[in-house]
Amino acid sequence: MKILLIEDDRKTAEFLLKALQEAGYTTLYAADGQAGLEMAKTETFDLGIIDIMLPLIDGFTVIESIRNSGITAPLIILSALNSVEDKVHGLDAGGDLYLPKPFSVTELLANIQAQLRRFSMSAEPTRLTTADLTIDMLARKVTRQGQRIDLPPKEYDLLEYLMRNAGRVVTKTMIMENVWEYNFDPQTNIVETRMYKLREKVDKPFDRELIHTVRGVGYVLE
Repeated sequence: MKILLIEDDRKTAEFLLKALQEAGYTTLYAADGQAGLEMAKTETFDLGIIDIMLPLIDGFTVIESIRNSGITAPLIILSALNSVEDKVHGLDAGGDLYLPKPFSVTELLANIQAQLRRFSMSAEPTRLTTADLTIDMLARKVTRQGQRIDLPPKEYDLLEYLMRNAGRVVTKTMIMENVWEYNFDPQTNIVETRMYKLREKVDKPFDRELIHTVRGVGYVLE
């Protein structure tokens, strides 16, 4: 597990870095808000520990920017600011837990474990796989047998919907409502047209069909 630590006080940082290392964590470290924010956006990490009174960019702004970047890793705030208003501000900005300084390292480590456990249980999957077909939902990248398949946005959305419901028959109405997000029009053939194009790219070049028509009902990917 990798921890991002953003703390400007050298003694506190050295103490935390040692404690985290002894607990088995790999640590990324930044001594100011600007460097910490850049690190958060360019490096992968499992949990952040962030001070509030940071040079260059304050911790509240760092946390808000991290969340606005789409990063969902748990963020623990460590700060000497201890008013109710500061705690509310920190949590509203996107922090998951606010621990005032001075703090107990035993309590901090216990909270790190709890936050990581909670996050791992609630995190959405970022990758879907059926047979030799894989979708990376973060990159919106589709591969089959290691070969990249380029899909326009709606065909990608259609495939993702099928893969989220792999093994389950989905009707034309369900597809219209969940992929196109409007009510079923019995006169339109948009689903059939897109499904044909999707099969041309996902199934036809390979030796096994994954997308099947269930006559009179709908479609199933399996």
